[in-house]
Parts: sequence; C-alpha cells; structure tokens
Amino acid sequence: MPGLKRGLRLRVALAFAVFCIVVVGTLGVSLYIASDDIEEAHIEQIIETEMDYLLQRYRESADFVPQEGSNLEKYIIHDPAEESRLPSHLQGLNYRRHKVFRGPEEVRVAVHHVDGVKFLVAYEVGLHDQRQQELRLLIVLSLISVVGVALLVGYLLAGVLVKQVTDLAEQVRHLAPGDVQGPTLTQPGQDEEVAQLARALDDYQNRITRMLRREQEFTANISHELRTPITTVLTSCELLFTEPDLSERARARIRMIEAAATRMGEQLQALLFLAREQALGIKEPVALAECVYDAAEPVCGDIYRKHLTFEVAVEPNAVLTLNRQALHTALVNLLRNAVQYTNSGFIRVNFSGNRLSISDSGIGIEPSYLPLLYERFFRGSTQGEGLGIGLAIVKRICDHYGWRIEVESTPGCGATFHIVFP
Repeated sequence: MPGLKRGLRLRVALAFAVFCIVVVGTLGVSLYIASDDIEEAHIEQIIETEMDYLLQRYRESADFVPQEGSNLEKYIIHDPAEESRLPSHLQGLNYRRHKVFRGPEEVRVAVHHVDGVKFLVAYEVGLHDQRQQELRLLIVLSLISVVGVALLVGYLLAGVLVKQVTDLAEQVRHLAPGDVQGPTLTQPGQDEEVAQLARALDDYQNRITRMLRREQEFTANISHELRTPITTVLTSCELLFTEPDLSERARARIRMIEAAATRMGEQLQALLFLAREQALGIKEPVALAECVYDAAEPVCGDIYRKHLTFEVAVEPNAVLTLNRQALHTALVNLLRNAVQYTNSGFIRVNFSGNRLSISDSGIGIEPSYLPLLYERFFRGSTQGEGLGIGLAIVKRICDHYGWRIEVESTPGCGATFHIVFP
C-alpha cells in the first residue's frame, strides 16, 4: 500500500490517538497548574513553619542564635547594626512577604516583628523551580509517548475492528458480475453493521444477475433474429452466382449485396461484443500477414476504386499466439477507417517488435478530437459512412485482451494506429 491511505482503519487510529492526546493533555495541564499551586503552598508552609520555630526558640531563649542552611537562612535582628550586617538583598525588608533575587536565584522572605525585635526567614526556591521544570518535561515526554503508543495501539485495534469489512471487500473483489453460484457474502458471526452491508451486497449481486440474464437473453434473441436474415441474404447471393445467364451488371449488384450483408454480420458481431464483452474465440498461433490480408478483403473494392496503394510489410513467418477473431475484427475496423478517410495515396501495414501499425495518407485527425477518438458514436469528420463505433470496438477489444492501442496523426498528412501486443 503506497503511503498511508485515509481509510477507515487509519481514521479509527487517529480518532483514538486524538482522544488520548486530549485526555492526557488535559490531565497534564491540570497537573501542571495544580503542581504550581502545590509548590506555592509548600513554600509558604515551609516559611511559616520556620518562622514559628524561630519565634518559639527565641521565646524559650533570648540568646538563641539560628543556624543557616544551604537554602534556608534565619536571622534575629535587635538593632540597625545587625541589620547592616545582613546580605544586601535582605536589608530594608519589613512586615510582609517579599520576593527578592540573589543573582539568578529567587528568594522568598518572611519578616516578623515582636517587641522591637525583627525576625527574618529567607528561603531559596530553586529546588521547587527545578522540580517544576522536571514535571513539565515529564508531561511533554508523556504526551509524546502517549501519541506514539495511541497511534500504534489504535492502528492495531482498528485492524481488529475493520477486519470483517476488509474480509468482505476481499470476497467482493473476487466476485464476477452475476456470480451467484458461490457462498453468499452474509456469514454467521458477522457484526450487525457488517452483516447489513453483506446483505445489501448480496441483494445487489442478485439484481445484477437478473439484469445480466435478461440482457443475455435479449442479445441472444436479437442475434438470432438478425443473423437469420443475413444468412438468408448471403445464401441467396451464392445461389444467384450459380445462375449461368446473369449479366455482369447483375453480378456486380449481387456482389454489392453480398459485401453489405457480410459487413452487416461483422458489425453485428462487434456490437454484441461491445454489449456483452464476451471473448470472440480462443487463443491460437496466428500468422499476422494472412490475418491482415483476410481483414483487408472487405475493403479491397474501395481501395481499387480510389486507386490507393496497399502495402503489407509483415514477414510471412511472423506469428503471435492470440485470439484470431479479435485481431481480425480490430484490423477490419482500422483498415475500413483508413480507407474511408483516404482519397489518394497509400494504406500501409507493417509489423515490428510486437507492434502492428496501420498507416494512411488521409485527412488525419485534429488534435482536439484525440481525447474523444474512442467514444462511441463519435465521428471526427462527415466524410464517409459509418456509425462512429469502429474505434470504440477496437479500443474495447484491446482493453479486453491486454493490448495497447496508440495513435499518431498530423491533420492533412494521415494517421497511424499502433496495436502493441504484450
């Protein structure tokens, strides 16, 4: 699977990840805000406790001298001289809480006066700030970890959730249109939603089957009804040719009737192929030169009438294993198109490197017509006759058998169609 497709599985994984991110993110922000309040309360509690301890010891012993800690300093100040010996950042502080800085370090200070004596507690809060930074980093790392784990777990969980859907899709992929002989898509143990989808697909498959059966019956009936008069016309033409006293003019007209009936039969077969997409026969070794000459026979009269040069540059030993009838039908339509739109010059067929090319010196194809060239009933010119389905038939045949059709054309200088065999 190239890249990540925005399928149901990925959407479930993303939804799960987003949910986890929102929950963990909300929890992390709440913890951060709560930890800030807790640290502030903790600092206040430490300062308050140390101040109460300092006052209690002073009441017990007036000559008590407090000890200094690494981040906690306590002072008892009796006169301005002792005040002046304090660190500069602690001098001049009175009757309230203070926030001062000693270099980059933040210091919280509490000051209390009792009977003219000044009590001062200074507490560095660097450890608290460090803990907050560590907590912030932990929250960010936790959020990143949760995102990764949520995506992985969500993707695996989504795979379990959509497995029935993917299994159903695999069954549908192997179904042929109208195939109702195999087991139904609805299976025991399916989730209700999947079972509902399977039942809808089974019903749709049954409707397609009924539609195809009606279409096949119709095409079979219409094929029989149309082939019968064509066969009658061709048989009558053969019987008329046996009459010894027919004039050349009558024989020419019979040949025209026979050619028209033959062409009608070919068009009927091509139309049935377009409608039903059924194979035109089996694969067999085909001599390309012989097949080209057979396909050119119906248009030989038009080639002779227009005085066109017909060239076949195909080696007699050129043989490919393919469907002869399909190639014959494609060549008939390409050659008829070439003759129809060429008034003078040549019709040329050559084969080289699995590429069979039909070239002409006719009117060519306008560049704006190229995207519409293989559309049914499209005709790029009013010249000639036809329904505009010849190239559509050729394209459908090539697609059906895995051949590739290409075209090169310059308006006014002819066109070349290539059939490239795999």
